[in-house]
Amino acid sequence: MDKHTQTELEAAAFRQLISHLQQHTEVQNIELMVLADFCRNCLAKWLVAAAKEHNAELDYEQAREMVYGMPYSEWKDQFQTEATEEQLAAYQRRQQAKL
Repeated sequence: MDKHTQTELEAAAFRQLISHLQQHTEVQNIELMVLADFCRNCLAKWLVAAAKEHNAELDYEQAREMVYGMPYSEWKDQFQTEATEEQLAAYQRRQQAKL
């Protein structure tokens, strides 16, 4: 497979991941962090880092809007729930396991 095709396939898969996360607002970021060690905010940070590598302008809030499909403050107000004690404990265990 040539490099251009690989890049196009990776970009399509990334767009599908973003779309999937936007459709599944019931999935909380803390759950993603516990299960996969990344969340929507991580994706936004990775977009900002990629933009810098390519000398493109993209700030964190713009990247979060790309990932969330709306301003983060709106998503947070509409969809974010308070983390449960169980979720917080699972997150702490995950962080400790990385040490």
